[in-house]
Amino acid sequence: MTFGIIEHNRQRGVTLVELMIAMVLSLLLAGAAAMTFANNRKNFSQDENIQRMQDDARHAMRELSFELGMAGHFADLLDPREVTGDTDLAVATDCGPAGSPNWIYQLVDAGTDESMAITALDNATAAAANTAFTCIDSAEFQAGTDVVAIKRVAGAESAVNTAGSVYMRTNGTIGLMFSEPPTATPPVDVTGTTTDWEFRPSIYFVRNYGDAVGDGIPTLCRKVLDDGAPSVSTECLAQGIEDMQIEYGMDTNGDGNPNAFITGPTQAQMQSVVAARISLLARSVENDFGYANDKTYTVSNAPAYTPADSFHRRVLSVNVGIKNMRSMVALGLN
Repeated sequence: MTFGIIEHNRQRGVTLVELMIAMVLSLLLAGAAAMTFANNRKNFSQDENIQRMQDDARHAMRELSFELGMAGHFADLLDPREVTGDTDLAVATDCGPAGSPNWIYQLVDAGTDESMAITALDNATAAAANTAFTCIDSAEFQAGTDVVAIKRVAGAESAVNTAGSVYMRTNGTIGLMFSEPPTATPPVDVTGTTTDWEFRPSIYFVRNYGDAVGDGIPTLCRKVLDDGAPSVSTECLAQGIEDMQIEYGMDTNGDGNPNAFITGPTQAQMQSVVAARISLLARSVENDFGYANDKTYTVSNAPAYTPADSFHRRVLSVNVGIKNMRSMVALGLN
C-alpha cells in the first residue's frame, strides 16, 4: 500500500502584539488628525471673531467721522441764527435737557446765540447723560464714555419731501425749519430761489447692551429723528464698541487750523472747534477662552483700563476736519 505525502499550506495570523501596535498607531494618527482639525477650527473662529470686531469698528468709525465732518452743514446757509422754526414744528419724543422743548430743532442757544452744531459730554456718568439728553435712558448708557450730538442737514437737497419728515428751506440768506407740509402762513417768508434739505440730527453714545438688555455687549448707537413722524428713536451701528472718546481741535488764532485739542469743551469753547480726534476702543463680541487679555488701554483722557478677560480688543483713532464750522469761524459767525 502506498501512502502519499499531503502538504498543508498554513497561513500565519497577526499576533496580539502586532494588533495592539497597529491599534496604537491608528489611535495616534486619528488623535493627530482630530487635534489638527480642532486647532484649525479654533484658529478659524478666532480669526472670524477678530475680523468681525475690526469690520464693526471700521464701520462705526466711518459713520462717526462722516457725521462729525458734516456738523454744522446747513446747505447754502452759513449762519444757523437765520433759521426759524415753523409754528407747528414739534417732536413727540425730544432729546434735550428738561425744560428745553423742541431741543432737537434748536440750532443756536436762545440765550447766547452760540451754535449748537455740536454738543458734547466727556466721560459722562449715566445720570449726566440722561440729564443732558433725556432720550438716553440712564439704564442703557455705558458710564465713562463720551456723548456727542450733531446737527446738520442732508448732503444733498431733497427731490421729493416725505409727509411728516422735517426739512430746512433756504434761499441762502434765511431758512425755515418745518415738518412737511409747512404751514400756510410760516413765521418767515423764504422767497426767491429756494431748496429744501432734510434735517438729520444725531446723538452718538455707547449703549451697555447689544440685542437684548443685559447681554453685556457694548454697542455704538445713535438717537435719530424718525422719518415720517418727528420723534427721536434709537439706531445702533456696531456691536463691541466699548468706549468712544473725542477730543476737539480749537482754532484759537483764526487761521482755520486746530491749535489745541481739548476734551469736554464748554459750548462757548465749541464755537472755535474746527476738527475732532475720534478714538474708539473695540472689543470682540465672543470670548476666546484660549486667550488672556492682560493689556492696559489708555484712550484719550479716559482712565487706564486693564480688562483681564478673554476678549480681543483694538484701539482705532482718526482726525477729522469740520469744514462747515471752520467756515463759520473764518467768517466770524461763531
